[in-house]
Amino acid sequence: MADGRWHRLHPLTPLFRGGLALVIIVGIVLANLRERIIYWFISIFDREHAIDIDYEDGDPVGQAIDWTVANNLILLVLLGVLAFVALLCGLFWLSWRKHEFRITGEHVEVRRGVVFRTQRRAPLDRVQGVNLTRPFIARIAGMAKLEVDGAGTDANVPLEYLGTKRAEEVRADILRLASGVRAARAQAREAAANGEQAGVRQVVASTVSEGVQGLIDGVDTQDVAPESLVRIPTGRVIGAQALELLWGLGIALVAYGIFFGIMAPFVFSNDDGPGEGFMVLGITTLVTFVPGLIALGAVLWTKVSQSLRYSIAETQNGVRITYGLTTTTTQTIPPGRIHALEVSQPILWRPFGWWKIKINRMSGKSQSQQQSGQSQQSAQVLPVGTRADVERVLRVCLPYLPVADLPLMVDNGMYWPAPDAADPYRTMAKRGWWRRPFSFKRHGFAVTGYGLFLRRGTIWRKQAVFPLARLQGVSIAQGPIDRMQRVAWAQAHAVAGAVSGQIVGLDRDDATDLLDQVRRAAVVAAANDQTHRWGTAEPAPGTVSALPPMMAAAPAGLSHPGPPAPGAGA
Repeated sequence: MADGRWHRLHPLTPLFRGGLALVIIVGIVLANLRERIIYWFISIFDREHAIDIDYEDGDPVGQAIDWTVANNLILLVLLGVLAFVALLCGLFWLSWRKHEFRITGEHVEVRRGVVFRTQRRAPLDRVQGVNLTRPFIARIAGMAKLEVDGAGTDANVPLEYLGTKRAEEVRADILRLASGVRAARAQAREAAANGEQAGVRQVVASTVSEGVQGLIDGVDTQDVAPESLVRIPTGRVIGAQALELLWGLGIALVAYGIFFGIMAPFVFSNDDGPGEGFMVLGITTLVTFVPGLIALGAVLWTKVSQSLRYSIAETQNGVRITYGLTTTTTQTIPPGRIHALEVSQPILWRPFGWWKIKINRMSGKSQSQQQSGQSQQSAQVLPVGTRADVERVLRVCLPYLPVADLPLMVDNGMYWPAPDAADPYRTMAKRGWWRRPFSFKRHGFAVTGYGLFLRRGTIWRKQAVFPLARLQGVSIAQGPIDRMQRVAWAQAHAVAGAVSGQIVGLDRDDATDLLDQVRRAAVVAAANDQTHRWGTAEPAPGTVSALPPMMAAAPAGLSHPGPPAPGAGA
């Protein structure tokens, strides 16, 4: 497909992009005609009693049908409907003909439109990732949506829709070209030529057949590596999401308890007995709290369904993450496109030793799109996992992380710090403890030649790393109270996302030293960074990418499943 020529999308693309609105309109019309349809159906088998059936009258669609039948215009109306359908098919065909894409050695380009033409282009050296999404209906038809994440606001280039196999080929070509590897294209050109020769009918029939078979088989084996680095049991997914929602349920129960406490005196002081008061309580419960519980269940189902069938694998083009039960999404994130990574642990997960990982990366979406639930889900690379799972994900998401920095992330970051004398983190000044009263002993930072490490939280533990090669800068600031206490807060500036770069209550000298360390180390890291052409870069000695697969040769501090023993050093 990467031959520089223009290629068309799947023939059913116009139907899935705009034709579904027509299906909705037809459904509304049929809903308004349900009584008449029932009447007509019964009249076929029992014409004598059909006249006794009374159906709703007065709807505009029914009146139009009655007027058409009364004036003998049925044939004319049918011809008009056929002409309208033919016109729609013609418009769909024209829209499909004018919707094309091409892949060159420099960019991915899409152009579409008949009257108003639009053209979008994503330079390959600015590609931040390639997402392959298969909504449930599109999966039945054997189709998938491909989206190329560009660098910038509203810079994504969508290719919707392609046949699933063709989408996988296009994704592989984009990532291969973006990596800097120039391979022979004879086989790709031959496959593209064969695709052009195939007719529309053959394309639709083959993709639908493959889609139905893929829906039965599950996740495509070509789309996901056979050996996923992490296996998440279904029970763990359900339990983790349910524990997270317990906060909402607890707040609802507290609110109901307060309401019951307010209403109880009125219920039991009623002269006619508590019956009427209990009726009011029951109605209030049904109207307010039952819908809330239903909504909570819907949220739980959404979160669980998005996290099921999770898989993460390391490929030559980056990290490939697949998730989703009904709508399956596959993200391929090239090395060096992760601007920040955070490992966090809600307090209710701590007894089970579960963690989750989120990242910041260029998404190419607008500000409003970044706030959507789908974008929040795409920022999550590990929905729930153990310490061993976290170590495996760190290895593939941060392949250039030095092995010597791993204890900063795990032993001294995710878990409690080593004794004060050996703690590599600079923590908050004691005089600023009131800003983080529960976590001031953990709240701190560390700087290495690779990245800026931020450790925060005691109740909700969070450990973040910002690779210096992609860090945009660090700022420090002081308010009037900060100046009086000789403390400051710092902010790491990176791509906007779920990972925060703020650290507060630092001693003023520590904050200034942080600024100087980052300024010097970031220049060196950016000069040595080659991740924009990751296919030509060799794994550096001493980095986690040079470790054997599955962390078999991880440092001793990372090999055990539990937290470090008291007194263990970095």
